[in-house]
Amino acid sequence: MDVSFTNSREEVAAAKRVETDWAALSTGQQIRSLEVDGYVVLPDLLSAEQIAGIRAELMRLPTQGTDYSAHQRGFSGVQWTDSPNAISVIALPAMISFLERLFGDELICTSCTYAVSQPGHPGIAIHTDAQPYGSKIFGLGASSPCLVRVLYYLDDLTPEHSPFKVIPGSHLSLHADGNPYRRYLSHEDEMLVTCRAGSAVIINQKVFHANYPNFSDTDRHLLAIAYRPAWAGPIGEVPDYDPEQVQTLPENVRPLFRSLNTQKIDYDLPNRPDNMASSAPGISPKRYE
Repeated sequence: MDVSFTNSREEVAAAKRVETDWAALSTGQQIRSLEVDGYVVLPDLLSAEQIAGIRAELMRLPTQGTDYSAHQRGFSGVQWTDSPNAISVIALPAMISFLERLFGDELICTSCTYAVSQPGHPGIAIHTDAQPYGSKIFGLGASSPCLVRVLYYLDDLTPEHSPFKVIPGSHLSLHADGNPYRRYLSHEDEMLVTCRAGSAVIINQKVFHANYPNFSDTDRHLLAIAYRPAWAGPIGEVPDYDPEQVQTLPENVRPLFRSLNTQKIDYDLPNRPDNMASSAPGISPKRYE
């Protein structure tokens, strides 16, 4: 297994940086960025008070190191822990409103995880979260054809503080290099993305992304929540949520935890079904306006 650093300090200092004024984007422009570039930043969604409460809860959780570095640590299933501030973010109104417009469908939350990149973290390999046939790492849950992951940063992202890395537009490639099972240590067109604490980066699961090493002297904390539209189920049955556990969630969060095997599609679709529509705003170029 390759456990080397993805980038040197010198490479991080010279990295191409995204200079977009994210706060100036309209909702249509945000959707365009997510669909075309594969990611978008929604700035300043969490207050300093919210961040403090969430951090205090998450830092109590028993994280585990990854197989390539003890300095990249995580905890899965935050929604089942005694973390009310973190759990409330799953149904954050501003995010849910954006995702409902993006998907035009009921939302299903497929995961809620905590990740911390400690000083010495060597950087995550460039990868996708899309595994169309499932995988050992992600299981069949990653076979959903349509999913986004929302990355809430609980610390300021600076170039030295394990910032987000992305190859814009990489999810659109039809080349073998875009095989979603491929991984890369680094890439000449990777972009470095910074933002303030409390901001969220939303990624299309198919975009190639990662993070840079943590060359700072402090931890970088992240709450990652994945959502998909109700129609986009996995290719096979996956272990489902425990209904009794779901009932312990706050009332406004509970609807987002419907069955993970929900799949609203028609296998018997004919060539010309009755009552076909002749308008669909969700696939019109005007959705970017």
